[in-house]
Amino acid sequence: MAARVAGKVALVTGGASGLGRASALLLAREGARVMVADIAEAAGKAVAAEIGEAARFVRLDVTKEADWQAAIAATVEAFGGLHILLNSAGIGLTKDVEQITLEEWHHVHAVDLDSVFLGCKHAISAMRKSGGGSIINISSIAGIIGGANMAAYNSAKAGVRLLSKSVALHCAKNGDNIRCNSVHPTFIDTPILDSFKAAVGAERALEKFARQVPLGRVGEPNDVAYGVLYLASDESKFVTGAELVIDGGISAR
Repeated sequence: MAARVAGKVALVTGGASGLGRASALLLAREGARVMVADIAEAAGKAVAAEIGEAARFVRLDVTKEADWQAAIAATVEAFGGLHILLNSAGIGLTKDVEQITLEEWHHVHAVDLDSVFLGCKHAISAMRKSGGGSIINISSIAGIIGGANMAAYNSAKAGVRLLSKSVALHCAKNGDNIRCNSVHPTFIDTPILDSFKAAVGAERALEKFARQVPLGRVGEPNDVAYGVLYLASDESKFVTGAELVIDGGISAR
């Protein structure tokens, strides 16, 4: 079978670890050339080196507009265009609405929501010049279902969900051949769970999370990466403004 994203160029934020790393590796394996973008330079360069000639690394602080403009320009310069943007960079915070400080609120929204806005805003013109493409925004099941101790994270991830729909409609209205969709994972065994593992032990933490999932386990990074691959490929050419829920059945309750 032909590689599913052959000939496409992808920019992956948060590419140094977790869902970004898994998606970058899978996209490259399926034929894409990949710009690995992250604030963690050593880890990001290691992922690009693991991929090989089909990848480059660019340092990107996703909260800074100038960094976004430079990263997209570097991608186009290195690979001749842009067809796939994966907004995967993100942070978590477990605090309720009374505990959280305004500074923490702003920081979570800057990393988890403002960055997605900046990526979409500046990627569209590059994708348009490349003949179209696919924007994939990692939200969360927490962008659909609320939690008492996730005030900022719920808000930011819900914002990603509706922003994705707005971007999808904007691009469709303009006839840009650019699609935009959001992805909504549940607990995935990535570094975002490290603080929980440190607090109670890795095995106990994963067991606790698994009990909340109807399928009885925490997800693996590739469980999400394969969903990203589908949305990045032409297999999903009629899918835009949609939500791909990858939650082991949590939202089915």
